[in-house]
Amino acid sequence: MDILAPENTRLPEKPLFVCVLGNTETAYIEGLSAAGKTAKLTDYTPAGDAEVLETGTIIDIPILPMTPPYDTPTPALITRAALSLIGMPHVFVNAGLRVLPAKQVSLIDIGGKPGDDIRKAVAVHNVEEVFRNSFSLGERLANDHDLIVIGESIPAGTTTANAVLQALGYDGNVSSSSNSNPLSLKKEVVKEALDSSDITFGSLRNDPLRAIASVGDPMMVAVAGIAAGLGSTPVILAGGTQMISIFAVIRHMGYPTDNLRIVTTSYVMRDSSANFEELAREVGARYEAADPEFGKSSFKGLQQYEAGFVKEGVGAGGAIYMTGMFGHSMEELRLRIEELCDRLCKFGDLDRVDGKNI
Repeated sequence: MDILAPENTRLPEKPLFVCVLGNTETAYIEGLSAAGKTAKLTDYTPAGDAEVLETGTIIDIPILPMTPPYDTPTPALITRAALSLIGMPHVFVNAGLRVLPAKQVSLIDIGGKPGDDIRKAVAVHNVEEVFRNSFSLGERLANDHDLIVIGESIPAGTTTANAVLQALGYDGNVSSSSNSNPLSLKKEVVKEALDSSDITFGSLRNDPLRAIASVGDPMMVAVAGIAAGLGSTPVILAGGTQMISIFAVIRHMGYPTDNLRIVTTSYVMRDSSANFEELAREVGARYEAADPEFGKSSFKGLQQYEAGFVKEGVGAGGAIYMTGMFGHSMEELRLRIEELCDRLCKFGDLDRVDGKNI
């Protein structure tokens, strides 16, 4: 029985949301990631996302994770609203953070380290150890839960995903947190990364962990290990092209993938600069897209999702999908997200279209 099928009336009794956090120096490349107001400030984004998801606001992180030019709020807001609506618990996994969130945010440590620039000889250290630790975590979670949704927060993750896909033999454009996808810059960085590690297209098809170690990021090995360790437990890989690359890693490592489904947002699915559906079909992944209908929102920042900003992250697509699975409308979810935006106005000056809360 496919517990993930929308037409299936049997709901999971013990679902869990797992958010995997990490950093990579690849995000320091100017113009590559929009997940922060400057390249260096992307160090704070995953920790800030964790604080927002955990508490609804920021605590120790001095900058609310938002995307210019209209301070489009982090998708952590969407995920928090969705999980609170259905009462779904969550945990955080530290795959390799450079900046830690406040102590109120409990982290599961798997021994990961922040990633280096993928143009260096080694991008991710101790991948085999981290995979083993993540696999063991997945095995433990499978004992207590009947559905796992895995999301992530790591700036520049679409670029590292592209590099790993190339190393595994898959070609296509990945999405971006910007409405103007810097594809030429991404391709240039990926080419330099592959060349620096002496990797040609598809040359690591049978060695996916080496692909991550050479040109990937720490989040990827953690999610791959957790998902593989979950065995036959139904899993939603909540994200876009990053989760496609992780699905490909799991598949090429020889682990079963029948229990996996990628769920993203409609904004990633509709991104004309990327090839989400083609890539998903090529790697053999089942996929869904959830639409929060932010065009109906009164918040300019949320409306920017419709214009192509941010699009996805922190498992937002999977979290939205879960609210629908449990019978909640998109209007109900959107109103809850707007309530959170209202509370954060004093931190981020989120604009309202109607002129209020400026």
